[in-house]
This record gives sequence, C-alpha cells and structure tokens, in this order.
Amino acid sequence: MKKIIAIGGGEIGRPGYPVETTLIDKELIRLTGKKNPKLLFIPTASADSEGYYDTVKKHFSKKLGCQTDVLYLIKNKPNKKEIRDQILGSDIIYVGGGNTLKMMRIWRKLGVDTILREAHEKGVVLSGLSAGSVCWFRWANSDSRKFNDDSAKLIKVSGLGLVNASHCPHYDIEKDRKESLRMMMQKTPGVAIALDNCCAIEIIDDAYRIIASKKSANAYKVFWKEGSYHEEVVKKEKDLKPLSRLLLK
Repeated sequence: MKKIIAIGGGEIGRPGYPVETTLIDKELIRLTGKKNPKLLFIPTASADSEGYYDTVKKHFSKKLGCQTDVLYLIKNKPNKKEIRDQILGSDIIYVGGGNTLKMMRIWRKLGVDTILREAHEKGVVLSGLSAGSVCWFRWANSDSRKFNDDSAKLIKVSGLGLVNASHCPHYDIEKDRKESLRMMMQKTPGVAIALDNCCAIEIIDDAYRIIASKKSANAYKVFWKEGSYHEEVVKKEKDLKPLSRLLLK
C-alpha cells in the first residue's frame, strides 16, 4: 500500500512550545503495523537543524517508541547509495518544516526525489508538516522567499507530485495564506487541499480521510470553477473515501 500523511502544521515539543500533533503522529506508527518502527527524519528544509532533530527524537523516540534516525543532506553530503539505503530501510519518513524551495532543489540535485518515489511504491509511510506536508503534492503554496526577506510574498513551488493537487499548510494561523492561495489557484489547474495546523490528510492508495489532533482544525478543498472561487470544508470521517472524488471540481 502507498501511504502519505500530510500535516498542515503544529508543534511537536520544541523548547517553549507544547506538543500538539500526537494523535496524528500515532497514526503514522499505526500505519506501519509495527510497535517500534524506524522513523527517518529529513531536516533539509531547516538547513539540517540539529536542534530540530533533538525535538523529533524526544517526541517520536522517547514518547512514541520509534527508532529514530536522521538524514543530513547538507552537512554530511552522503552519496546516493547511502541516501537510498537510509530511506528505503525506514518504516516512516518524516520531513521537517522550513524552506520548501531550497529543499526541493537539493533533493532534485541529489536524486532524493526519485528515491522518495521509490519509497512510496514500496509502502514506506511518507509524512511531515509544513514543508514536509506540501512536498508530496504537485504544487505548494510556500513561504520560501520569506526566509531571506520577511516582506516577500508567498510563491508556488513544485513538489514531488505524488498527490495530483496543490497544497497549502498553516491555513488558519498565517493571515496571508488564504488570499495567496486564492490568487495562486486562479492560474493553477485542479484543486488545492488547505490544512489548518493540527489537521492532516491521510492518503492510502487511492483513498483518503481527514484526521485532526484538535477539534477545531479543518481541511478545505479550494478551487476556481466558471469564474467563481470555492472554499469547502472537507468532512472528518472515520472511513476512507475515494481520492478522485475529492480532487474533482
């Protein structure tokens, strides 16, 4: 089975912040069918932040029982075989937040994009939040330019295309996301899935469901049709639904 859990945002316990996504993170583990799965953290978007990995270890290893490892692509410069062995030897890939544009450029340069597609086919659980959420989709609504210029506008970044839709994270907490997505989708075919913090879309093969670790967190289907803009709440349901129906205008 192919498995993706894309998380719109939320805290996992970095210093001074609460843990917000535990219910979703437990679903990552459940999908592996293992009690102590191997989780590989990829922090490319945060420039290989070691502090970020410390937080991931504390949350996923100490609290949730995962065997955690990290893939530093910038600091360690592993070769393609080393990258492939780490990724395909994992049960869960968890991609951290940060600069999506920079991350995708590095991944494509090193062939990580191809290896992640292979992991998807193999049934490794692909997951992450923010940059680690949008990367699985065809297009991302991204704040990548803001890392160098806080006044920069949000941009459209191409992802891996494992989900044939656009995606916007942090829909409820970043004030410029809604208008930016509206403008972006005016020139982008298909639909976008927007996620609040603490909300995720779980995609198993050709089916999906919305899960949340906070009751008020929602997912939205966003698209233009016949000159009108639509923003529809996607229901949270226990059972999986056809993905094709969600991605249809």
